[in-house]
Amino acid sequence: MAGFSERGLAVVIRDLSISANNCSKEIVLSEQKILLGNEAIALGLMESGCAVVASYPGTPASEILGAVDRLRSQSGLENIHLEWSINEKVAFEVALANSYTGRRSAAIMKQVGLNVAADPLMSSAYLGVKGGFIVISADDPGPHSSQTEQDSRIFAMAAKIPVLDPVLPSDAREITAAAYELSERYEIPVMLRPTTRVCHARQDIEFGQISRESTFPIFEKNPPRWAATPKFRLLLHRELNEKIGKISEDKEFLPRLLNPGSLSSPDASGPACIVGSGAVIGYLQEVLAELGLWNTVPVYRVLMPYPLSTRFTEDLLTRFERILIVEETAPVIELQFRDRARVFGRLSETVQSAGELLPEVVEGIVRNFLNLPRAVQIAAPSSPGRRPTLCAGCPHRAAFFAIKKVFPKGIYPGDIGCYSLGLNLGAVDTILCMGASISQAAGFYHSFSSTRDNYPPICATIGDSTFFHSGIPALINAVVQGARFVLAILDNHTTAMTGHQPTPALGKNLDGRTVPSISIAEIVRACGIKFVEEADPYDFQTFSGHLRSAGEHARAENGGIAVVISRHPCLMDHTHSATSPRTSVRVNEKCKGCGFCLKQFECPAIRSGGEKQPVLIDESACAGCGVCVSVCPNGALETA
Repeated sequence: MAGFSERGLAVVIRDLSISANNCSKEIVLSEQKILLGNEAIALGLMESGCAVVASYPGTPASEILGAVDRLRSQSGLENIHLEWSINEKVAFEVALANSYTGRRSAAIMKQVGLNVAADPLMSSAYLGVKGGFIVISADDPGPHSSQTEQDSRIFAMAAKIPVLDPVLPSDAREITAAAYELSERYEIPVMLRPTTRVCHARQDIEFGQISRESTFPIFEKNPPRWAATPKFRLLLHRELNEKIGKISEDKEFLPRLLNPGSLSSPDASGPACIVGSGAVIGYLQEVLAELGLWNTVPVYRVLMPYPLSTRFTEDLLTRFERILIVEETAPVIELQFRDRARVFGRLSETVQSAGELLPEVVEGIVRNFLNLPRAVQIAAPSSPGRRPTLCAGCPHRAAFFAIKKVFPKGIYPGDIGCYSLGLNLGAVDTILCMGASISQAAGFYHSFSSTRDNYPPICATIGDSTFFHSGIPALINAVVQGARFVLAILDNHTTAMTGHQPTPALGKNLDGRTVPSISIAEIVRACGIKFVEEADPYDFQTFSGHLRSAGEHARAENGGIAVVISRHPCLMDHTHSATSPRTSVRVNEKCKGCGFCLKQFECPAIRSGGEKQPVLIDESACAGCGVCVSVCPNGALETA
């Protein structure tokens, strides 16, 4: 984990592990393994007797459900329901219903997925739960693989549910057990909010005994609670406020001093202290230790950023002249200090307002706060690097090239997935959020068609998993509102960007069981689409022909939205057998090194041979799709 030395890790593990007494059955230590943070969370779920886990994949949270599935198989447990849900809202609602029956549940997503689940999240806080219910929302400060670096703790504040911030994988595993106890004690959903540096860190974890207890589900009908009307919601809101007040002062989750040696007594005063939460705590400990200040400057770890104890904040304001708050990414802790005149953090611009708080950043913040000399900056070695690109042989590359060729002056609304890299090929103009390509295509149509007849062609792209997630309502809306555009659904038979989780069209569940296969084409027709064609983008001429016909249908007098489904398995998903014979390609004497294929097709297997020199085919990288033969305008690429 970046920023931790071996010594620092040992101290942090010793100092930050929290008591999980009474949270699960007695753990029988059997072996020790190096686990990913997400695997440690999965272990915590299994040890706590979780009965239902539902998720939609999204980095940095994607590995949790798969790890739970492996643990379930290794333990021989069949009474645990796991599912890759169609979206985060559905995942939340499935898991929540299980908690109504008195059984433990978890809903897992990344921070932008929490936006999708916001509706049930807000309502569930009022209604409460019976069995423990955890919503795991993994945040991505940086961001590394997200549209935003939003802070899920803001949602917890808005919903009025407690949120817990783990520091390390071992910490996340133990907090998972404590979160269930907290949830059941107050009958309230609890958010567990690991960040990328926790989810993807690795640490030695001692395995415990997986819980084999199975709580019998009992649903006690209570319409004023489970089906509360606005009148009852007011009463539930007042009860929620009382819960939050009690939770904020729960002794097990109060902030605590990590370095007691920094104060002569627990209630001593001082010139300054530091308050932190999450992965930043480890960085703070390492930085202060290296500066020789670990036993000089008090550091408080906030396990539960919301609700924050008022007694704690008032106590610090009474005892310390200056308080530094270091947290990712929003000022959640900082906002809960009533008097912020002596509080320094993001609101005072002492801490940067955006970006990940890496160890070197934390060091700079601490030095500035304590009026220490700036650290000597070591310049990182310069490297041009290489921008991300679609894999060699990726079927999406062929589809994007065909779209550009058929609609050279078009508008290309894009969506969220690995196919967002169509941006590099000049075939994606907008990326907003999941499902937005269809809605924005409709918006572009309404904008241009209302002002002129000769509007530019519009071709939107969306992946198969994203189409199921949030594209269907957008498509129905576009049909009903009379929009006209071409939609290319890029079906590679998997959720490729997050680790090849199954889609509803695959006909397989996460554990490999056969389930009904949902036809994308049939759903599209059911949405009111009259023009639907399917083709393998490796068959470049056929696929391009479908796009041309789709463009004509979109502009025809009795036409409308036209859908072309690009169907070819992801080459990185080895569960699919090869569907096409390998085509060998060679460069002939017609190649003058014009660079058209390098710039417009950007296949990693095609390399520059030098200025005005023929390109080279890297056989070790070539997937044998043969699409590049249709790319060169001079016919310089041919089958061998």
